[in-house]
Amino acid sequence: MATMLAAVPPSAAQAQDGQAPAGEAFAQDEGGPETGPEPDPIEDDINTIIVLGARLAGQVDAPEPPILELSSEDIAAYGAGSIQELLEALAPQVNSSRGRGGGGGPVILVNGVRISSFRELRSYPPEAIERTEVFSEEVAQRYGYSPDQRVVNFILKDNYTSREIEVEYGQPFAGGFSTQQVEGTYLRIDGPSRLNVNLEWDNSSLLTEAERNIVQAEGSVPTVAGDPDPAEYRSLVADSSGVEATLNWSTRLGDSGNSLSLNGTYERDDSLRLQGLDSVLLVDDLGASALRTFNAEDPLTVDRRSENYSFGSTLDLALGDWQVTGTIDGTYVDSISRTGKRIDTSGLVADAATGLLPIDADLGTFAEAGFDEALTDTYTVNALTTARGNPLYLPGGDVSVAINTGYRWNRIESTDTRTLGNDIQLTRGRVFAGANVSVPLTSRDEDFLGAVGDFTLNFNGGFEHLSDFGTLFDWTLGLTWGVTETLTLSVSHINNEEAPSLTQLGSAVIATPNVPVFDIANNETVLATVISGGNPNLPAQQQSDWSFGLIWELPFIDNGTFTANYFDNHSDDVTASLPTLTPEIEAAFPGRVVRDATGTLVQIDDSFVTFSERDERRLQFGLNFSGRIGGEQVSGNRGGGGGNRGGPVGGPVGGAGGPQGGGFGAGGPPNAERFAQMRATFCETEAADLLDLFNRAIAAQAAGEEPPLGPDGQPIAVPPQMLERLTGEDGRIDPERFNAIRERICSADGPPQFAGRGGPPGAGGPPPGAQRGGSGRGPGGGGFRGFGGPGGGDGPPSGRWFFGLNYTLELENTVLIADGLPRLDLLDGDALSGGGQPRHSASAPAGVFYDGFGLITFANYTGSSTLQGSGLPGSTDLEFGDYVRFNLRAFADLGQRERLVEAIPFLDNSRIGIGVDNIFNARQRVTDSDGLVPQRYQPLLVDPVGRRFEIEFRKLF
Repeated sequence: MATMLAAVPPSAAQAQDGQAPAGEAFAQDEGGPETGPEPDPIEDDINTIIVLGARLAGQVDAPEPPILELSSEDIAAYGAGSIQELLEALAPQVNSSRGRGGGGGPVILVNGVRISSFRELRSYPPEAIERTEVFSEEVAQRYGYSPDQRVVNFILKDNYTSREIEVEYGQPFAGGFSTQQVEGTYLRIDGPSRLNVNLEWDNSSLLTEAERNIVQAEGSVPTVAGDPDPAEYRSLVADSSGVEATLNWSTRLGDSGNSLSLNGTYERDDSLRLQGLDSVLLVDDLGASALRTFNAEDPLTVDRRSENYSFGSTLDLALGDWQVTGTIDGTYVDSISRTGKRIDTSGLVADAATGLLPIDADLGTFAEAGFDEALTDTYTVNALTTARGNPLYLPGGDVSVAINTGYRWNRIESTDTRTLGNDIQLTRGRVFAGANVSVPLTSRDEDFLGAVGDFTLNFNGGFEHLSDFGTLFDWTLGLTWGVTETLTLSVSHINNEEAPSLTQLGSAVIATPNVPVFDIANNETVLATVISGGNPNLPAQQQSDWSFGLIWELPFIDNGTFTANYFDNHSDDVTASLPTLTPEIEAAFPGRVVRDATGTLVQIDDSFVTFSERDERRLQFGLNFSGRIGGEQVSGNRGGGGGNRGGPVGGPVGGAGGPQGGGFGAGGPPNAERFAQMRATFCETEAADLLDLFNRAIAAQAAGEEPPLGPDGQPIAVPPQMLERLTGEDGRIDPERFNAIRERICSADGPPQFAGRGGPPGAGGPPPGAQRGGSGRGPGGGGFRGFGGPGGGDGPPSGRWFFGLNYTLELENTVLIADGLPRLDLLDGDALSGGGQPRHSASAPAGVFYDGFGLITFANYTGSSTLQGSGLPGSTDLEFGDYVRFNLRAFADLGQRERLVEAIPFLDNSRIGIGVDNIFNARQRVTDSDGLVPQRYQPLLVDPVGRRFEIEFRKLF
């Protein structure tokens, strides 16, 4: 964090319709415009407006502007209980639509630095965040990642302490099961030093098909009087529970800004699913009569348990002009799956007298069928080192270079009681290295061909050598064009070779009985055995992608951003699960399907397969708006940390020297406390010592060396305005001018008013995004009135609103299974999963937070699609209808209700929230060619939960 002292003329501070300039900490102008003789230069400096500000530490420096920026006030408006919940709420904005990567999840940075794992951060309360930045996929390459994930950078507050308890309960409106969760979190942030402990327990009870009146598949209904209903032994929601314990610790190493973090996590998850009852077909000795009976003494179950042990560490070092970050992350997962066996009825003899098997006499001897057991142990170690620096200066600016190298080690050990003597052990070592170079070609700031805008060329190249796959290569070439300050265009071409994971190659083979499967060839739903697991014969995938992007800060509305992206992906040798069983797929993989003599489907091998080619083209559009309710909104800029793209402006610019530090970089409008802290820092230091400190800062800045530390412990950087107005011909600060300004500051009785304004927003309250630094109810100065939300201070209440819209249009999605077969068009009747690919999808979050009350809605639209049958007799088409789901969340900060807190002090710093998912109980409707709903697609079978409510209580101590 650099602390800066800047001086600008009064006229500059009074520009922009009377608003103070962005990044201003305070401004004082006595007497207004001069009308007499030309003022003396020294007297002019004495009356100069003093601006104290700094660029917010931890921001990402990239040619691409953020897609979205959120201040602490914006974050509070989401009402999230943890950073993980915040990311879930921001999913449409932070997840990639490129169609690559691990499910589109983002790369996570903390204060602009990579971390070993999201485990380090996920349980932090959102009140600990100063600002959040979201960047496009291209920025990921600057941190050693491939360009298939967006980047989310969390800038944390410098001083924050909290102890949190959160309790949640939820259930469907229709009842049947419930969920419970209890979480306790401790967090302390003291600059770069952080300590976090988190304990969590969650539980979900069982929901059966009988509780939703699910119609059973043909052949699963008993024909023997008195037999139990199989629906009572089939799970729609498994009985599950989980525990998690996490410890995160980080600390500064010396005074050079180096840091070390360590984290460890233990997780255990247990689940039990009921797969129905085993059945026995009883026939007479002539085969003329058949009765189906069910064994309720030993229902078929799938019992899974998983234990996860994880450890990670991050070492961040400043080595000369380079920032070097090393991370290591290790995980061990022990999984066991027990699947109930069917009764072995071979050798049963019909009773000679009755012609039927005597049920009571003989069937019980087969009740103890036991289990098939699959064990899987996975070991993962990832080590990555990146070095980032600007080793070369060109006329267009600094060349940015990021070099990364690392090693990954994976091992899978799996056994299965059904394949004794055929245990699987797969090990992979992966050595990789790469470099990213960003070259500024033109620059408006550097006045080099600035008339054409800011052009930046980006190249990324790397290789990895796999012990079981040989050497693979990847490279990316991209160009970013900052057309104007508010419009940015980008294009990139990506070539990558990707090996299948060890899980895809060698995960344990598990056969799950009694799985409802819709057989489109016969237009029927059957209970079949589904086999899942790895395939050791998978090849490497070849990827070749184009992407085009646009980011436009809308000029006709404050805090509005429009984004557009076009993706064109081509892949060869694609690894995927077995597609939906259409006649074409069954013909392409004949060994994967088993039918009985009547043609009824009885078994599917769903383990991984390889497709020859896949092509995808899509357009994605995004709109983000936000604003302030009540009070006055302060304009900001990106460089000062106060600007937003899609988020409110006016955030803090002081960073480490902010209100809690009381240093030169105190951000936001002044209040009495902040001015006293700043004046103490400025005035309690001897004038000669302070003058020497600034002169040394100027010398260090000119030599490109580390600046000295100020009285507040923060590095000092002197901006050009300071040099221009206070330095003499020798390049050193003129003592007379410096002492005159110091005297003016130290003789003031209180914080001056804003230039051109009657006072700071909220009648003396803190500015948007500023932190109260202990004067509020938040623990450890954690924010406004307990939860960091808008409306703090002693003035009138204020708040925030936001609205977002994300729309995706699929232009092409085709798959070539193998040479010689027709190409599948997933947008026109073919499918790889349960249904067709919708051409249209959209999401729209919106919310408002005012005076401690919040209301948020999330709307998600899924378009229609079609799955075509063979057209032969007995086959059918399936139509998947479009639908919209609305989720609603309301919350109240009880700590802002002063009378309530006075009556019940425990409610201080507490919040209650109520959420309703799927408000209108919407479910996708699936019909066949006759307009009927197949049994497999019964609405309550596809979505057994429907409308659901959840209530939570959260308290910070």
